[in-house]
Amino acid sequence: MDAEAARVIGAGLAAVGAGLAAIGVGSVFGQYLNGAVRNPEADAKMGGRLIFGFAVTEALGLIAAVVALALAFS
Repeated sequence: MDAEAARVIGAGLAAVGAGLAAIGVGSVFGQYLNGAVRNPEADAKMGGRLIFGFAVTEALGLIAAVVALALAFS
């Protein structure tokens, strides 16, 4: 396998990580709603954790997207 093919395959695999971040964000919000429906009094305490979980998951997706773009265009 030549270097060009390996670079393109690596970019594709890194792009998969960006796509999986969307699944992670959906899971974070889904679990938040599940907990808020089960215990509405704890909703105020879970809000900060929701934003933190969303930010971390989205940051990992953005890092994967940047790596994919760097591999594809370098």
